[in-house]
Amino acid sequence: QVTVMESGGGSVQAGGSLVLSCTTSGVAINRNHIAWFRQAPGKEREGIALIDSSGIKRYTDSMKGAFTLSQDNDNNILYLHMNSLKPDDTAMYYCAVRTRFAAYYSFQPSFFDVWGQGTQVTVSS
Repeated sequence: QVTVMESGGGSVQAGGSLVLSCTTSGVAINRNHIAWFRQAPGKEREGIALIDSSGIKRYTDSMKGAFTLSQDNDNNILYLHMNSLKPDDTAMYYCAVRTRFAAYYSFQPSFFDVWGQGTQVTVSS
């Protein structure tokens, strides 16, 4: 059984930093596509970054330079490092896994089939 759990969210002031954790079981980093998304109230879920099944880290154009990924392969944890946070970064942050093989990657939410419950990030001005 594949499980995904996010942690590390919280409330910070603008300019602050947070590190979110995506702890997975039943899959392996570098063998499955694992991604971070976020969804603000009234907005669509948007992709942030992913590590593909070859271990390559990829970022959406709008997120390049803002957030970075790191990983703990032994414990199957994918981290999202967020610096210089702005109020517009306020959202629920989700981690998602694609369990079926795919030779390509995508930031479409429908590409992923197992999701965590999310962790809230609130940035105040």
